[in-house]
Amino acid sequence: MPRFQSLTAVLCSCLFLASSVFGQSAPPESAIRIEKPTGGLGWLTHPYQRREVPPISLRNSSRLSSLIRAGNLYLSAQDVVALAIENNIDVEVQRYAPLLSREVLRRAQSGGALRSVGLGVAAGPQSVSLQGVTINNAGLGAGGTGVGSGGGIVTQLGPGLPNLDPTLSLVAFYQHITSPQSNTELTGTTAFTLDSRAYQAQYSQNWDFGLTALVTYASQHTRVNSALYDLNPYTGGDLDLQLTQNLLAGFGRPVNTRNIRVQKNNEKVTDLQFKLQVIATVSAALNLYWDLVAFNRDVQARQHEVETAQRLYEDNQKQVEIGSLAEIEVTRAESQLYSAKQDLLIAQTNVLQQETVLKNYLSRSGVAAADLADVHIVPLDNIVVPEKDEMAPIDKLVEEALASRAEIQQARLNVDSNRMNLVGIRSGLKPALQAFAELTNNGLTGQLTPYGALTGGPGLDYLVGGYANLLGEIARRNYPSYSAGFSLNIPLRNRAAQADYVTSELEMRQNELSLQKNVNQVRVDVQNAVIGLQQARARYDASVKARVLQQQTLDADQKKYALGATTAYQVVQDQRDLATAESAEVQAMANYSHARINFAQAIGTTLDDNHVTLAEALSGRVNAAPSTLPPEEKQ
Repeated sequence: MPRFQSLTAVLCSCLFLASSVFGQSAPPESAIRIEKPTGGLGWLTHPYQRREVPPISLRNSSRLSSLIRAGNLYLSAQDVVALAIENNIDVEVQRYAPLLSREVLRRAQSGGALRSVGLGVAAGPQSVSLQGVTINNAGLGAGGTGVGSGGGIVTQLGPGLPNLDPTLSLVAFYQHITSPQSNTELTGTTAFTLDSRAYQAQYSQNWDFGLTALVTYASQHTRVNSALYDLNPYTGGDLDLQLTQNLLAGFGRPVNTRNIRVQKNNEKVTDLQFKLQVIATVSAALNLYWDLVAFNRDVQARQHEVETAQRLYEDNQKQVEIGSLAEIEVTRAESQLYSAKQDLLIAQTNVLQQETVLKNYLSRSGVAAADLADVHIVPLDNIVVPEKDEMAPIDKLVEEALASRAEIQQARLNVDSNRMNLVGIRSGLKPALQAFAELTNNGLTGQLTPYGALTGGPGLDYLVGGYANLLGEIARRNYPSYSAGFSLNIPLRNRAAQADYVTSELEMRQNELSLQKNVNQVRVDVQNAVIGLQQARARYDASVKARVLQQQTLDADQKKYALGATTAYQVVQDQRDLATAESAEVQAMANYSHARINFAQAIGTTLDDNHVTLAEALSGRVNAAPSTLPPEEKQ
């Protein structure tokens, strides 16, 4: 027995450890979901129970806290992309859109009207200014190019759509009537009393090709106080089938399922809208990150400016003390030193402001989060400008952009949806022609009264019996009724239907032209992105050359100044020019990084370039591991 207890304890410990390990590694269930109803009578009551959507989650992913060490947030460009996907609120808002679109499809499949649930793409924030000059991070997202990226198509013109969900209706009622009689020969009493109980069950079903069926079973049990009835009490009932088929307006699946097919297109449009939001968010986050890298470079340049100005100030003081330099040169050097310190303070402030903007963009709770308020961002990457930009020919880039850009795919889907709707609107031009048929099986049963036994005619015995006799009569179709016919409704002028059709066709032509405009704009976007990249490279190369030459000029004048061949004013002016050149180089580097991001947006490769999959973006969890700290930063 002790051996068995020991073995049991070991097994329990192993199970506990395994559950702990697997429990930690398993990702939490996404908050963006619709919870199925529980309880009740299972599938029988689930259609009538509400489905719940969990509350929003403002908790950041664990990736953010894993990158914080000793008050610093160490970020690479890939970390920024992952954090933007996992924590950005704009992306989180768009994660609801596919679920919304799916529910609208569910509504359309029941025959309900479409609902507009799309949201526009939210643009990212702008960077702070670099000494009064705003870093140019205007990308192609959210209407930056003129390429439209609207939501899906919602229209309800044309014949009304049938309700494709079957309906069951049950009715039961009791009735008591007492009425005075003026002729007792008919009822045998001066106060005729009738008690009845009626029951009705009705099932209705519509089909997408225009057929409507209505099956009704009704029975009524009646008791009267008259002695002149052959049957009393008696029960009457019938089973009725009504069929109605649209033959002109409202005929055919393309007409009656147009909302379903349009909404399936709208689902694709919603997915593309989510993709556009991810692209816009990733691009904005990268722009903010590379601007922060540039701002840090600017701080380094300003620190070097301060160090140089400090050395000049100290050297001038020494020369004034030994009488080899006029005292005014100390004043000039001091003025340059304070000016350099002011530039450094502005650069440091820009870094702090940019950190605030970036932290707010990468956190669901913004900078109010306790672990982010006082954290400084340490970029792990530097802007690298390759020696040469490898690009395919313009025509091939345009072809790639037309195949990849989500805006073009959206516009094509919407034109296709307009064509689907036009089929239904065209059907509304036709007269309403319906064929209908009705088949009814009737029955009657009851208790034979003395009066009925005395005066009953032939066949009366066939009606005597209980409820089973009634059902047998209906099943045997002893008392059938038939009817059939056609119904034709012709609007004599039909102006509304004609106007709806022409209006929709005109709108579709406008959408086709808008699609072509977007196609043309894509070519412009690609060419402008290529030109912008070339221009950014040229500006960067020129700024590097200008900074190198200015550094050489300063070095040469410092040597001349040491030999007494030039003035301290010239050295001060060289320092200012060098600081300006370094600032221009930083701005040129930042603009080059934006041009690369803009180019990726123009040809539609932003997600591929940053190794982002829509499945990861939709789940809110990126599989890539966070960056590791540099060796010298490890504690």
